[in-house]
Amino acid sequence: MNEVTKVCRMIQRYNEYKDSGVQWLGEIPSHWGLRRTKYVWQETDNRSEFGSEQLLSVSQYDGVREAQSDSRSESLKGYKIVKQDELVINIMLAWLGGLGVSKHEGIVSPAYCVYKLQDAQNPRFLHYLYRTPIYLAEFARHSTGIVPSRWRMYTDDFGEILTLLPPIEEQNAMVAYLDTATANIDAAIAQQQKMIDLLNERKQIIINNAVTKGLNPNVKMKDSGVDWIGEIPEHWEVAPIKRFVDVRDGTHDTPFYLDQNNGETYPLVTSKDFVDDGISFTDVKWISKSDYIDIDKRSHVEKYDVLTSMIGGNIGKSVIKKDSTPIAIKNVALFRCKGDECLARFILYYMQGGFIKTQVDLLSRGGAQAFLGLTDMRNLVFFDIPRSEMIEIVNYIEKHILKLTNISKAATNQISLLQERKQIIINEVVTGKVKVTK
Repeated sequence: MNEVTKVCRMIQRYNEYKDSGVQWLGEIPSHWGLRRTKYVWQETDNRSEFGSEQLLSVSQYDGVREAQSDSRSESLKGYKIVKQDELVINIMLAWLGGLGVSKHEGIVSPAYCVYKLQDAQNPRFLHYLYRTPIYLAEFARHSTGIVPSRWRMYTDDFGEILTLLPPIEEQNAMVAYLDTATANIDAAIAQQQKMIDLLNERKQIIINNAVTKGLNPNVKMKDSGVDWIGEIPEHWEVAPIKRFVDVRDGTHDTPFYLDQNNGETYPLVTSKDFVDDGISFTDVKWISKSDYIDIDKRSHVEKYDVLTSMIGGNIGKSVIKKDSTPIAIKNVALFRCKGDECLARFILYYMQGGFIKTQVDLLSRGGAQAFLGLTDMRNLVFFDIPRSEMIEIVNYIEKHILKLTNISKAATNQISLLQERKQIIINEVVTGKVKVTK
């Protein structure tokens, strides 16, 4: 029996339930209490005198954590001080889970709200509670703003929300149980992620070797003239990619909308919408018809064009446009393949090869985030190789990475199931649907 199964068997229903009096909570254990949050937490506003403390960030995925990047290029004097077990809320992202009880001492942005407990409650219980779907939905209802991207949950609004309060002994038992249960699930997730990372490394090696060395191990090699490429087949030539495809720029500042508008809007695709199988329109932004026409004149996207990110941590992330559906692109370079699917696939694998990262490191520039300009994209090192050999390379790559891709997808699906199970366990425990037993 695995550890996840063991901890899942330590729960049962409570003997008696009562109507909570509010529809969104429903029934709760009969001996549990409810209290407005303003009587549970008190806002604090202690400011750092020198800004020398550990900088903290608030993630909708992890809650409060030590900031990954802390260059101190700007003074942090006046940032809000956070003590262990205090609640920190990013008022703009509360409804998306941008809050949590801190395990760390440090400072956060003055734009965040910081709260301390007013009496003896288990802060970890409240951390779990406030990050459940029903509480995030309640935070959304108590946020103000015209559109979700501008919603704010201020202290007065937060204070009116009802907080579930079991007896402290039960809070402690729930926290002990959930800490163990979630740790076991997180370990299982980490194991699956490690396998995905190893599979991706293997895929990258296969792709990189094929697109830079070819498939014939006995072919005569020559120096490519590029230090970080090394040798290439003697009959290949190194040349900028602009010699083979037209490279266009999809960088602009066109305003966008969050939703479609009676069919008069067009999808605005960025690299965040790139998925393994192409483009996902699930969370895509939208632009007006007139803006689309203007963008389309400069960077019209056709079937079998390759789209590649030009900015940020996704530089080099690429997909192939597989149909003729009209789209606009932003911060994305377009490699016009003129309907040549084989060339498009070779360029896609070329972008996925590990050596592209070297070019990114050499050419990227920018302050807060790296950026490849259109000239950089046009001058990317590429290869002039026989057409027949290009077809063989593409077929070889697709044959050899298909199995790895399927295993990776299965692991990704398993991670999703584990994350879903983790959320169900937390939700059922902290809302009283099940009782933790010893």
